[in-house]
Amino acid sequence: QRQVVATGGGSAEPGGSLKLSCVASGFEVDLYTIGWFRQAPGKDREGISCINDLDKKKYYLESERGRFTISKDSAKNVVYLQMDRLKAEDTGVYQCAARKGLFCSEYIISYDFWGQGTQVTVSA
Repeated sequence: QRQVVATGGGSAEPGGSLKLSCVASGFEVDLYTIGWFRQAPGKDREGISCINDLDKKKYYLESERGRFTISKDSAKNVVYLQMDRLKAEDTGVYQCAARKGLFCSEYIISYDFWGQGTQVTVSA
């Protein structure tokens, strides 16, 4: 059974860092596109970043460019989202999702299956 599980959320102060992990099982991440999404309180879910071996890395939110870094450990079958210089507006539920094939997308509908969310709270 294919699944992804997002872990690593928690609380951080503004300016701090958190590293999220998307642990994949039942498939090889190298043959899929993995995307990270966020749903902030009162807002729609939005695409943050995605990674695959063809598109490499893409970032979709201007406010996150230079602060968030997506990466992959193929041996561990895990995709990471390193979040630095966190801001209060980064607060939300973070999810990872997977789609078969190598095609990055910021759109929810593009992904085949989703993991449960992990809460990130940034506050002083």
